[in-house]
Amino acid sequence: MTGRAPGGAPEFFVLSYITITRDPRTQLVVAIGGDERAAGILQTAGGFIDAPGPRGPYHRQPHTMAVDEQRTGATAAALALLQAGYSVHLDPALNTLSRRDEDRQAAHRYLDHLAERARNASGGHELASILTEIVAPDDGVLPRLRDILVSLWTRWDDRLHDAGHPAAPAEQLIDTVNGLSRHTQRLQDIRNQAARIPASAPSPGTTAKPVPAAPGRSR
Repeated sequence: MTGRAPGGAPEFFVLSYITITRDPRTQLVVAIGGDERAAGILQTAGGFIDAPGPRGPYHRQPHTMAVDEQRTGATAAALALLQAGYSVHLDPALNTLSRRDEDRQAAHRYLDHLAERARNASGGHELASILTEIVAPDDGVLPRLRDILVSLWTRWDDRLHDAGHPAAPAEQLIDTVNGLSRHTQRLQDIRNQAARIPASAPSPGTTAKPVPAAPGRSR
């Protein structure tokens, strides 16, 4: 906001807000928003280049940049833009100043909470809610894991091919990813079935089923 226009209405610089994130489809680091001055900062500090888009030009890092270089460039560009007075949202996964241990601990807390909800689930809708978080197409646990494995396979397959090594390990990995996709689809079907189960109280004579031991653990 820059002040008030005649008549008392506040004015906003909408284009001064810039988002730096990784596109989930192409895996490219992109920057959206800003003006010509911001474009210059993105290019000099973060290695971004201009690119045409369906809704107008935007900025992205080159295909050839390594992942660590992408994160370093995105963080440097965000800091330079902030110092120049722009409002910036930087994807936490691209922020080299964030502590990865904290991110890992947060992920573990989320999975522990999900497991606790699963242990206490008492109806079809609760089961469906938990399964939704596991298999949701955009941000579910399994689709995210699949995206990571696909990225790993792409990089690994290219390197094996360039080095003249057998591609069997990479082929085994992508076969496993395909199997994960099939199981994810089955879980989505189960989730849909669970969502249709009406909520009902357990009968007085119902006894709890024993909880199976986790694989690889002994009592």
